[in-house]
Amino acid sequence: MRPFIHVNCAMSADGKIAGCDRTQVRISSDEDLARSKGLRKKYDAILVGVGTVIADDPHLTIKGASFSENPLRIVIDPNGRTPKGSRITDGRAPSIILTDDLCTSKWDNAEAMRCGSPFSLTKALEKLYRLGVENVLVEGGGRTIASFFKDGCVDRFTVFVGNIIIGGKDAPTPVDGDGWVRNNGIEMKMKSAEVLGDGVLITYDIR
Repeated sequence: MRPFIHVNCAMSADGKIAGCDRTQVRISSDEDLARSKGLRKKYDAILVGVGTVIADDPHLTIKGASFSENPLRIVIDPNGRTPKGSRITDGRAPSIILTDDLCTSKWDNAEAMRCGSPFSLTKALEKLYRLGVENVLVEGGGRTIASFFKDGCVDRFTVFVGNIIIGGKDAPTPVDGDGWVRNNGIEMKMKSAEVLGDGVLITYDIR
């Protein structure tokens, strides 16, 4: 058994999530930002990859929430690269860093959970489920999202398509990586499309 996985992200009208140098760009409308913040309150945990932690240093908390009111913060970090002073380890919310069995890194205010060698996303999700985590909101980045799709672990995918063009063949995309996430792609069922400001929020369930 594993948690319900909801991937939520924003991309430009040409399918990018950042500049080709990984510079962060404001894509979401005010309305979509409010939606995303409200979405966090509905999930047991919020998950990102270590690349997002290093690039953006997100806090992954709900504004004004206490330690116990915040969802669990999770980082996929097989090799233990999460900086010691990152916000994910600030003690404002419970935090787990998922690593390879061979990783010896430790952090203050965050539990290190070893998940096989090589690292196994499936094993990590099974461990989280046994801890009582029934649903997870995955917020990026592109390689992390790709790993969830590749392993068949996505149940819902919401993507906000903003009103900007970023460009660049090397700019990251919502589902990044070295090639096809799966042969012939992954078919999804569209549930809804909603205009939010100058962009569109599309919701898919995975078949």
